[in-house]
Amino acid sequence: FGKRKRRGKGGKVGPPVHDDLVKRDFTAAGPNRLWLADITEHRTGVGKLYLCAIKDVWSNRIVGYSIDSRMKSRLAVNALQHAVQRRGRVPGCIVHTDRGSQFRSRKFVHALHRHDMAGSMGRVGAAGDNAAMESFFGLLQNNVLNRRTWSTREQLRIAIVTWIERTYHRRRRQQSLSRLTPIEYSTIMTPPASQAA
Repeated sequence: FGKRKRRGKGGKVGPPVHDDLVKRDFTAAGPNRLWLADITEHRTGVGKLYLCAIKDVWSNRIVGYSIDSRMKSRLAVNALQHAVQRRGRVPGCIVHTDRGSQFRSRKFVHALHRHDMAGSMGRVGAAGDNAAMESFFGLLQNNVLNRRTWSTREQLRIAIVTWIERTYHRRRRQQSLSRLTPIEYSTIMTPPASQAA
């Protein structure tokens, strides 16, 4: 994850397959209205490990993720599937990404349509476009990735999942959430009848 945006073979940035529905307004009035997705990578002793994470802008919660040894379209598709499994039906939710090939792939676009979601893509080189995801990846880098060298992908995978689920979601208070954790914020701000896991 030290090297962001250095895309491998076939990972080139290309023409958008979606319009920019967000226009740099990274706010949401409720859960499952706007998700951001991005991919980062980190070295291990046996090769790179890739993480595709999906963040709900409303609560800063990582609603889905996928970890793989290859940066293919299935990395992004699996992260989206994971998010939908956790959140239930989310028709109309906007998923904003960069123009990486994984997010432009036919498989990812089909997955969005299958769940009645709307894809959105920012401009090339629009730094502010993914600042919200960059902040999450920065925390991950400081708290997990750069703490030691990782000899296997499995060690690193377990460390990432543990940090997201145990620390980031449950212990890390966030300024933008009135000093609450993503889980506390979701619990307090969601009407009891509609609380989803």
